[in-house]
Amino acid sequence: MLSMSATLPSPSQEIDDPLLSRAGVSLWLKRDDLIHPLVPGNKWRKLLPNLRAARAAGHRRLLTFGGAYSHHLTAVAAAAAATGFDSVGLVRGDELATAPRNPALARAERDGMRLEFLSRAAYRETLRALDEPATRGRLAERFGAAHVLPEGGSNALAARGAAEIVDELAAQHPGGLGPRDLVCCPVGSGGTLAGIAAALPPGAHALGVAVLRGAAGYLESEVAALHRAGWGREFPRWTIDHDHHGGGYGRIPPELADFTDDFERTHGIRLERRYVAKTLRCLYERTARGRFPRGTRLTAVVTGPPTDVD
Repeated sequence: MLSMSATLPSPSQEIDDPLLSRAGVSLWLKRDDLIHPLVPGNKWRKLLPNLRAARAAGHRRLLTFGGAYSHHLTAVAAAAAATGFDSVGLVRGDELATAPRNPALARAERDGMRLEFLSRAAYRETLRALDEPATRGRLAERFGAAHVLPEGGSNALAARGAAEIVDELAAQHPGGLGPRDLVCCPVGSGGTLAGIAAALPPGAHALGVAVLRGAAGYLESEVAALHRAGWGREFPRWTIDHDHHGGGYGRIPPELADFTDDFERTHGIRLERRYVAKTLRCLYERTARGRFPRGTRLTAVVTGPPTDVD
């Protein structure tokens, strides 16, 4: 559907690291950052089923939500431009309307996205009531008929798209996936973790690493809701780590920057810092504390590439 072909399945590569070897743990990176140059990583997996649904419903416009540095907004804008959709982005923070555009928002506008800035209160209220007919009616009246995507793009369609990660890993990993496997990903809105957890075979587990501060309970409820919406049931064998958010969404504290710099020097792989680096730092710190049994195979999903706002 997009004008440029995707690299699927995305590559999976093992990382050779003495710390992990001493602990008897192996680490693989699922390189979803290499899927597509304009709509990389979990954004491709989550958006593609939604684009198909929008096209099938006869929509010509995508409408979605995000913060000032939202990767989701830039991905939706790029995908819309490549597939002939109009796009509207409702941005959290009306103070941003008159401020110079940061690289993420500037890129979205270059790809044709119409940005509308909402007060933080109005933004929260719109998202809270997004599925109510009155809210959908107000959005349609103001912006026209559109396929509406929630913040972060995580809905049942998106979660099902993310579930394909597990099928690819089962074919790529020696011996497939089983009880020694822990598949890990960052958690912003929950769609990628929901898809992975739903698709795992018996015995394998999923670990999400929250990038939001103070989201314990909330993110778990979001993942469970996606399971019910997408599969009609909830799934076991997944947890969320809430200790490695680095101070909250978009924050890159010095210790995270140091870890990222060291990883990049050692392994020659640049990391996106607001999501991916937090996940890897969590895995390294848990390994150092002996949290994983010997023989564990960790797979970290690299959900996106480094950007010019990292």
